[in-house]
Amino acid sequence: MPGVSDVSSSTGPGSSVEPGAAAVMPMYTVQPYNSGDIKVELPSCMYTLPNLHQAPCGHHEQGGADPAVQALESRQEDILKRLYELKAAVDGLSKMIQTPDADLDVTDIIQANESATSAPRKADLDSILGKDYGALRDIVINANPSVPPLSLLILHGLLCERYHVLSAVHTHSSVTNIPETLLKCFGDQVNKKSRQDYHLGFTLIWKDVPKPQMKFSIQNMCPIEGEGNIARFLFSLLGDTLSAVTATLIDSWVDTAIFQMRDGSSKEKAAVLRAINSALGKTPWLVGNELTIADIVSWCAIQQSGNTTSVPANVLKWMKSCENLPSFNSVLKLLK
Repeated sequence: MPGVSDVSSSTGPGSSVEPGAAAVMPMYTVQPYNSGDIKVELPSCMYTLPNLHQAPCGHHEQGGADPAVQALESRQEDILKRLYELKAAVDGLSKMIQTPDADLDVTDIIQANESATSAPRKADLDSILGKDYGALRDIVINANPSVPPLSLLILHGLLCERYHVLSAVHTHSSVTNIPETLLKCFGDQVNKKSRQDYHLGFTLIWKDVPKPQMKFSIQNMCPIEGEGNIARFLFSLLGDTLSAVTATLIDSWVDTAIFQMRDGSSKEKAAVLRAINSALGKTPWLVGNELTIADIVSWCAIQQSGNTTSVPANVLKWMKSCENLPSFNSVLKLLK
């Protein structure tokens, strides 16, 4: 064929190819793209960016500072200063709370504010109960005889020591078979005075209610519910002036006595007894040197919990001091 060399034609005289053997030669030849030994340095990454955290060259030599950095440092120092001031204020407030690790015991503040024993005070009943000419201001309490509100009966006795109280006990049709002691919980009331000569009335109605209820203005107010809330109101009628710290501690003891000592678990009751014993190791009463509603409600809660025998020494001594008072002694007879 034209353009194709025969094997025989490519061999000539002096060729080393043996007769009958085919000669091997490449069909295409490609010339090298570049010549010589050239070294190519491949990159280690695809993109390179300058280091933003490294100060530029000559920055320290010039002695200047970045204004943005200076503003940030100044702001940080101001925030730290305010945090230290806030921490100092919180530490000062924490010392006002009665905690085992407090440097300043709140009982010291109470004792400093207490004056010497003075004559019994009286509250302005007109400002508390309102003034109604020609009508007796009567406090009406509904209570369940299955759970007698002992603290309210004690407060009734204390009110009778400071005011002329017209007391009465009634029975609602929702309850039956009330013990005779509950019907005569105010004693044998003999009204030797006319109705207008009494400062206030105290009417107790034994009724099937879930919790004690109180009203002193039948038409104009919603009932006050709960033994603790009613006890707070009746205690305010005694006219005792209390500081904010003392009133807060009293409220705390009242809630603890009702919700943990009386209605809590056995573990909670034991914890409350330990707390009461610790408080009585510093003062004769739970809050200071005078009897308060905290003592009244706590004593009643211990009596109703049935844990009057296995109590710590300070608690036992305190309970005997309570029972020596006439108002407590009369209520103690209801428990026998």
